[in-house]
Amino acid sequence: MQLLIVTGMSGAGKSSVMDVMEDIGYYCIDNIPPKLISKFVDLCRQSESAITKVAVAVDIRTGDMFAEIFRSWQKLKLETDVEVKVLFIDADQRVIINRYKETRRKHPLQEKFGGNMKAAIDYEYSQLSQLREIADFYIDTTDFATSQLKEHIKLIFLEKSSDSLLIQVMSFGFKYGIPSDCDLVFDVRCLPNPYYVDELRSHTGCDECVRDFVMGFPQSKELFDKLADLIDYLIPHYVHEGKSQLVIGFGCTGGKHRSITFAELMAKHLGEKDYRVQKYHRDITKDRKLK
Repeated sequence: MQLLIVTGMSGAGKSSVMDVMEDIGYYCIDNIPPKLISKFVDLCRQSESAITKVAVAVDIRTGDMFAEIFRSWQKLKLETDVEVKVLFIDADQRVIINRYKETRRKHPLQEKFGGNMKAAIDYEYSQLSQLREIADFYIDTTDFATSQLKEHIKLIFLEKSSDSLLIQVMSFGFKYGIPSDCDLVFDVRCLPNPYYVDELRSHTGCDECVRDFVMGFPQSKELFDKLADLIDYLIPHYVHEGKSQLVIGFGCTGGKHRSITFAELMAKHLGEKDYRVQKYHRDITKDRKLK
C-alpha cells in the first residue's frame, strides 16, 4: 500500500495537490488528525475495494494534534510494510499573503495572532521545519500557476501523464435523449441497422453476430477508422489542458446495436493504447420484453 502525506504551508497549494491526487486514482482525505492516520490506513487495508493508494492532507489546522504527525509517520515507517512518502508544499511568504488577499480568506492562525498574517505565517513556518526535513518531495509553488502545479504533480506521481485522464465510452439511443454529460457525441445512425434483420433484433452490439454485421460494411470500417484517428489526436490535448474525465458517446436510434458496437470497439482500441477506460451502455435494457 502507498501512503502519501501531503503537508506544508497554508496557502501554498495543498488543496490543488489533493485534487490532482484524487484525479490520478488516490483515495484522498483532507485535514485528518495525525493520530487517526494509522487507523485510517488499517481501515483501507481491510476494505473489500482494495484501496492501495492513499493521500492524506495534514496541516496546522489540526492545532496541538499536529505534533503527532511525527509519531504517526515513524510508526508507519517502522512497524508496517506501507510505503510512506511525505510531500511538502511551500511558497514565498509574500506570495502566500497575496493569495489570501486575492481570495479574501483568512489564514487558519490569523485570529490567534490578532489578525497579523505575517506573524501567523512565521509561526507556521517554524512549526513545520521538522516536516520539511523529512519530506521525500518538496515543491515550491511561488512561481507556479495552478495548472503548472497540477502538471508538476502528475510528472512526479504518474508513469505517464495520460494516466490522469479517465475516458468513459458510452452508447445511447437518440430516441431516449442525448446524454448531458458527454464531451463528444458521434451519431452512427448513418450505418445499416441490424434491427431490421430478424435474427439480430434481439441481440445487442455486445454480441459478435451484431458486431460482425455492423462492421461488415466498408462505410462502417471507414467511419470507425476516421473517428479513432480523431479521438487519438484529441486525447493528448485534453491531457495537456488538465482534463480529468472525458466522456465519449456513440448514439444510434435505440442504443442497442450500432452504438454499442462502436462503443465496444472504441473502448478496446483505447484500452490497447493503455488509457484508463470505462464502458457504459445506457439504453441496453430499454424496451426489453419480459419472457
